[in-house]
Amino acid sequence: MREELSPRGTEAWQPKIVAFLCHWCSYAGADLAGISRFQYPPSIRVIRVPCSGAVNPFYIVKALQCGADGVLVSGCHPGDCHYLAGNYLARRKFALLKGLLEHVGIEPDRVQFSWVSAAEGQKFADVVKMVTDRVRSLGPAEKLVKRGRGR
Repeated sequence: MREELSPRGTEAWQPKIVAFLCHWCSYAGADLAGISRFQYPPSIRVIRVPCSGAVNPFYIVKALQCGADGVLVSGCHPGDCHYLAGNYLARRKFALLKGLLEHVGIEPDRVQFSWVSAAEGQKFADVVKMVTDRVRSLGPAEKLVKRGRGR
Protein backbone atom coordinates (compact mmCIF):
# COMPACT_ATOMS: atom_id res chain seq x y z
CA MET A 1 0.00 0.00 0.00
CA ARG A 2 1.42 3.31 -1.05
CA GLU A 3 1.53 6.01 1.66
CA GLU A 4 0.78 9.47 0.30
CA LEU A 5 1.01 12.73 2.21
CA SER A 6 -1.86 15.16 2.32
CA PRO A 7 -1.47 18.49 0.47
CA ARG A 8 0.01 20.04 3.62
CA GLY A 9 2.38 17.09 3.98
CA THR A 10 1.55 16.44 7.62
CA GLU A 11 -0.74 13.42 7.74
CA ALA A 12 -1.40 10.38 5.58
CA TRP A 13 -3.68 11.00 2.61
CA GLN A 14 -7.26 9.82 3.05
CA PRO A 15 -9.40 9.13 -0.02
CA LYS A 16 -12.69 10.91 -0.66
CA ILE A 17 -15.36 8.35 -1.46
CA VAL A 18 -18.91 9.20 -2.52
CA ALA A 19 -21.40 6.50 -1.48
CA PHE A 20 -24.82 6.26 -3.14
CA LEU A 21 -26.87 4.17 -0.70
CA CYS A 22 -30.33 2.70 -1.23
CA HIS A 23 -32.77 4.22 1.29
CA TRP A 24 -34.39 0.90 2.18
CA CYS A 25 -31.39 -1.36 2.70
CA SER A 26 -27.85 -0.01 2.49
CA TYR A 27 -28.65 3.33 4.15
CA ALA A 28 -30.39 1.45 6.96
CA GLY A 29 -27.36 -0.87 7.15
CA ALA A 30 -25.13 2.18 7.51
CA ASP A 31 -27.43 3.46 10.25
CA LEU A 32 -27.22 0.11 12.03
CA ALA A 33 -23.41 0.20 11.77
CA GLY A 34 -23.46 3.60 13.45
CA ILE A 35 -25.93 2.60 16.16
CA SER A 36 -23.92 -0.57 16.83
CA ARG A 37 -20.69 1.47 16.93
CA PHE A 38 -18.99 -0.64 14.28
CA GLN A 39 -15.77 1.09 13.30
CA TYR A 40 -15.11 2.03 9.68
CA PRO A 41 -13.06 4.75 7.97
CA PRO A 42 -14.59 8.23 7.81
CA SER A 43 -13.71 8.47 4.12
CA ILE A 44 -17.24 8.15 2.72
CA ARG A 45 -19.78 10.85 2.06
CA VAL A 46 -23.26 9.37 1.84
CA ILE A 47 -25.91 10.30 -0.67
CA ARG A 48 -29.20 8.55 0.08
CA VAL A 49 -31.13 7.47 -3.02
CA PRO A 50 -34.53 5.75 -3.24
CA CYS A 51 -33.02 2.73 -5.01
CA SER A 52 -29.65 1.72 -6.43
CA GLY A 53 -31.44 1.48 -9.78
CA ALA A 54 -32.15 5.23 -9.54
CA VAL A 55 -28.44 6.07 -9.67
CA ASN A 56 -27.72 7.47 -13.09
CA PRO A 57 -24.25 6.39 -14.28
CA PHE A 58 -23.54 10.06 -15.02
CA TYR A 59 -23.77 10.72 -11.25
CA ILE A 60 -20.79 8.42 -10.81
CA VAL A 61 -18.83 10.11 -13.58
CA LYS A 62 -19.71 13.53 -12.13
CA ALA A 63 -18.53 12.49 -8.66
CA LEU A 64 -15.18 11.42 -10.11
CA GLN A 65 -15.02 14.59 -12.17
CA CYS A 66 -15.64 16.76 -9.09
CA GLY A 67 -12.77 15.20 -7.16
CA ALA A 68 -13.99 11.97 -5.57
CA ASP A 69 -11.22 9.39 -5.43
CA GLY A 70 -13.75 6.56 -5.46
CA VAL A 71 -17.47 5.82 -5.65
CA LEU A 72 -19.52 3.16 -3.87
CA VAL A 73 -23.03 2.24 -4.96
CA SER A 74 -24.85 -0.06 -2.58
CA GLY A 75 -28.39 -1.41 -2.63
CA CYS A 76 -30.67 -4.23 -1.62
CA HIS A 77 -29.64 -7.80 -2.32
CA PRO A 78 -30.81 -9.05 -5.74
CA GLY A 79 -34.36 -10.31 -5.37
CA ASP A 80 -35.08 -8.13 -2.31
CA CYS A 81 -35.52 -4.75 -3.99
CA HIS A 82 -38.38 -2.66 -2.65
CA TYR A 83 -38.96 -1.53 -6.23
CA LEU A 84 -38.98 -5.13 -7.50
CA ALA A 85 -36.17 -5.06 -10.08
CA GLY A 86 -34.25 -1.84 -9.38
CA ASN A 87 -31.13 -3.61 -8.22
CA TYR A 88 -31.11 -5.85 -11.30
CA LEU A 89 -31.30 -2.72 -13.44
CA ALA A 90 -28.47 -1.20 -11.39
CA ARG A 91 -26.31 -4.29 -11.82
CA ARG A 92 -26.67 -4.14 -15.62
CA LYS A 93 -26.02 -0.39 -15.83
CA PHE A 94 -22.96 -0.53 -13.63
CA ALA A 95 -21.41 -3.50 -15.42
CA LEU A 96 -21.53 -1.42 -18.60
CA LEU A 97 -20.24 1.68 -16.81
CA LYS A 98 -17.26 -0.16 -15.30
CA GLY A 99 -16.29 -1.37 -18.76
CA LEU A 100 -16.57 2.15 -20.16
CA LEU A 101 -14.53 3.68 -17.31
CA GLU A 102 -11.86 1.03 -17.75
CA HIS A 103 -11.78 1.78 -21.48
CA VAL A 104 -11.05 5.47 -20.80
CA GLY A 105 -8.33 4.62 -18.28
CA ILE A 106 -10.10 4.79 -14.90
CA GLU A 107 -8.94 2.03 -12.58
CA PRO A 108 -11.78 -0.50 -12.03
CA ASP A 109 -11.37 -0.42 -8.23
CA ARG A 110 -12.31 3.29 -8.11
CA VAL A 111 -15.97 2.34 -8.57
CA GLN A 112 -17.40 -0.40 -6.36
CA PHE A 113 -20.85 -1.96 -6.04
CA SER A 114 -22.23 -3.94 -3.13
CA TRP A 115 -25.44 -5.35 -1.77
CA VAL A 116 -26.07 -4.67 1.93
CA SER A 117 -29.37 -5.25 3.71
CA ALA A 118 -30.76 -3.21 6.60
CA ALA A 119 -29.74 -5.98 9.03
CA GLU A 120 -26.08 -6.08 7.91
CA GLY A 121 -24.41 -3.27 9.83
CA GLN A 122 -21.15 -5.18 10.21
CA LYS A 123 -21.12 -6.02 6.50
CA PHE A 124 -21.59 -2.32 5.68
CA ALA A 125 -18.59 -1.44 7.88
CA ASP A 126 -16.55 -4.18 6.18
CA VAL A 127 -17.53 -2.94 2.70
CA VAL A 128 -16.48 0.63 3.57
CA LYS A 129 -13.13 -0.64 4.90
CA MET A 130 -12.56 -2.72 1.76
CA VAL A 131 -13.49 0.11 -0.62
CA THR A 132 -11.34 2.61 1.31
CA ASP A 133 -8.35 0.25 1.26
CA ARG A 134 -8.70 -0.37 -2.48
CA VAL A 135 -9.01 3.33 -3.31
CA ARG A 136 -6.17 4.26 -0.94
CA SER A 137 -3.91 1.76 -2.70
CA LEU A 138 -4.66 3.51 -6.02
CA GLY A 139 -3.79 6.96 -4.67
CA PRO A 140 -5.55 10.22 -5.52
CA ALA A 141 -7.69 10.26 -8.65
CA GLU A 142 -6.12 12.14 -11.53
CA LYS A 143 -8.20 11.22 -14.58
CA LEU A 144 -11.49 12.99 -15.27
CA VAL A 145 -10.87 15.43 -12.39
CA LYS A 146 -11.61 19.03 -13.26
CA ARG A 147 -8.85 21.24 -11.86
CA GLY A 148 -9.72 24.10 -9.54
CA ARG A 149 -12.57 22.22 -7.87
CA GLY A 150 -11.88 22.29 -4.12
CA ARG A 151 -9.17 19.65 -4.20
